[in-house]
Amino acid sequence: MERSRVNGWAGVRLGAVSYLNTRPLIFCLRRLAGDVQVVIDFPSRLADDLAAARLDVAMAPSIEYSRNPGYSIVSDACVACDGPVRSVKLYGRVPVRRIRTLALDEGSRTSAALTRILLKERFALEPQLWPLPIGTPLEESTADAVMLIGDRGILPPPGGYPGRFEFVWDLGEEWSRWTGLPFVFAMWIARPGVDLQGIDEFLAAARDEGVTRLAEIARLEAPVLGIPEAECLAYLRDNLDFELGERQRRGLELFFELAGRHGLAPPGVELVFYDRQAAR
Repeated sequence: MERSRVNGWAGVRLGAVSYLNTRPLIFCLRRLAGDVQVVIDFPSRLADDLAAARLDVAMAPSIEYSRNPGYSIVSDACVACDGPVRSVKLYGRVPVRRIRTLALDEGSRTSAALTRILLKERFALEPQLWPLPIGTPLEESTADAVMLIGDRGILPPPGGYPGRFEFVWDLGEEWSRWTGLPFVFAMWIARPGVDLQGIDEFLAAARDEGVTRLAEIARLEAPVLGIPEAECLAYLRDNLDFELGERQRRGLELFFELAGRHGLAPPGVELVFYDRQAAR
């Protein structure tokens, strides 16, 4: 994309997620963005900054869209899965039906809602919720079950699995098995009152170039995470979807319906996409 295509909204403040699963969406952002300000942070903090108007557009947890009337979806670039996601896990120290306390990674909001929905819908469980501060190791929580997201969700817990957990759920896989649909964890969302002319094309262009460079991303990120390069590439290539297609939209609509049913979001949320023609 030419630099001039971006200059119409050069003052836009853009928030992007810090995890590996968003690297293909943001790898080329700064080169393509010209003078756009790009802030990298955890999903929950980006959601707060968007709500407080410290950001104009953010790769925000999908649940935040349903909780904020007036937000719009500004791109078909997203972070989704259609099966195992690998980086969003629920670790159970007791059999699932005996869960009474649940620790939720404070870096996440969408995955926290997803966990609560799955436990309520499938097992009629509403455990007491405990916070798991960002960066806190799994072993420091004594909750019956602990939900982790992001890069540390990919890595095995210290000491490995055998004998330590009654079960380990990949939450993307659990959703897909239960619903037959993909799950959308995060997407580009804008607050109202922002000039967005051309942003949909820009974010799609960044995504399209990023997915052609997965091997390069894996080579750079694998040593940082401490996993083999081939495993990092397989995660980006095989476990994640980066396009908000028809099936992803259906999964998103079902998630919002269930979130509304259980008081995690307002009922009756509809998907509203940025309309380039109407903006002209």
